Amino acid sequence: MTKIYLSLGSNLGDKKKNLSKAIRYINDQVGHITNISAIYTTEPWGFDSNEYFLNMVVEALTNLSANEILMRLVNIEKKMGRVRDPHAGYVSRTIDVDILFYGNEIIKNQFLTIPHKHICKRKFILQPLSDIAPGFKHPELGKEIQQLLAECTDPSSVKPFYSL
Repeated sequence: MTKIYLSLGSNLGDKKKNLSKAIRYINDQVGHITNISAIYTTEPWGFDSNEYFLNMVVEALTNLSANEILMRLVNIEKKMGRVRDPHAGYVSRTIDVDILFYGNEIIKNQFLTIPHKHICKRKFILQPLSDIAPGFKHPELGKEIQQLLAECTDPSSVKPFYSL
């Protein structure tokens, strides 16, 4: 079994419901979820939108390869209404699921870059990841997640989400 960390985000529709649905799909189709971070309200990153995001990170155990996980996550996103346009760049979406870490492996191929290449630049990933894995060491940088969060220069707002 390999421990993986996945980032989940949504800024369209019923965002909290989208995250819950994605968690169920991941648990059924990708691996057994063993830990879930708090949910955070965050600003869009890399594009302008009036719709804030809800972001979180989950930890899971899986027997799948990283490529198999990617294919299943793309299918989950598609099933949940995500439309991908390779020419559109960053856009609003019902669900976005990224593989952050696949054990301590470093994978670079035409489909995948693991660890995720933008982890260190994105507070909306580092904050929830720090909730559940503060001492996990980035396999390339050798720094713990809590240290990466402390060093992150991302000025965007990341606030705890409180369900009303």
